[in-house]
Amino acid sequence: MASTVTDNERSTPADRRSRLRPGKNGKLALGPLPELVGYNLRKAQVAVFQSFQNAVAPHDITPGQFGVLIMIRENEGLSQSDLGTAVGIDRSTMVAVIDRLESRGLVVRAPSPNDRRSYALRLSPEGQTLMDDLIPRVQAHDQGMVKDLSPEEQTQFIDFLRRVSRSK
Repeated sequence: MASTVTDNERSTPADRRSRLRPGKNGKLALGPLPELVGYNLRKAQVAVFQSFQNAVAPHDITPGQFGVLIMIRENEGLSQSDLGTAVGIDRSTMVAVIDRLESRGLVVRAPSPNDRRSYALRLSPEGQTLMDDLIPRVQAHDQGMVKDLSPEEQTQFIDFLRRVSRSK
């Protein structure tokens, strides 16, 4: 019994995938996605994170690590537990974040003067120098993200985001 090979069997997986995708000018149907808050927040988050990465690229810092470093900078002596609560990170994840920042020489753990079971966190001199460089970069990145909004719209936008985050 002779078998025939179809075009589909001869093509590579990449060829088959490209036939399933719309052309460069084709548009995918998005259904209700464009009207959903979550979809638009996620798209905005991806754009903000990519811009952030470009702004701080030489320093290999994530937005989450930046937030942790700011909290330590502004609250010297803060415990890991209190820091985790403030930034919404569970205990085991916070330990890993602080381990990474400490191994990079950016954060120092010292015994807490109030609780022998916890550490008081502070920036190392290297961490302070890094933050002195990063803060203006991140502020410029942030302003670039909202450059098409008026100052009043920027204030409203932040207010709207805060309200959405409180509505869990």
